[in-house]
Amino acid sequence: MREMKPTDEITSEIISASIAVHKAFGPGLFERTYIPPLLWELEDRGLTCVTGVPLSITHRGRTLERAYVVDILVEDLIVVEVKAVEALLPLHVAQTITYVRLAKKPAGLLINFNVTRLVEGVRRVVNDHPVASSQGWTRR
Repeated sequence: MREMKPTDEITSEIISASIAVHKAFGPGLFERTYIPPLLWELEDRGLTCVTGVPLSITHRGRTLERAYVVDILVEDLIVVEVKAVEALLPLHVAQTITYVRLAKKPAGLLINFNVTRLVEGVRRVVNDHPVASSQGWTRR
């Protein structure tokens, strides 16, 4: 049986892997270009990753399947949202928080690869909103 790593340790590994990918490719590529090498880096570090995780929402008994799709889910705990934009906006942070809540995960990382130094493009978010589980939001 595999031992679970603490959330902070996992997020540190994700950031380290992201830095390795950024060093290899630099800024200026499309978001979808960074995802496979990031997955490879994470897997090489012994982390379990899933890409394209669908999230559904339910309202008044009706479900909208695949309302959102998470870029990467690491160790079934950390939502990773990959961006390649000029600057991270509050909307990007809000989107990541929403994904973390819909997926009912403890934390997420928003990573913008379109920066000179990757550490300037990383934002960590925490799910401190217990309402998510009571509003009928589900992960499918």
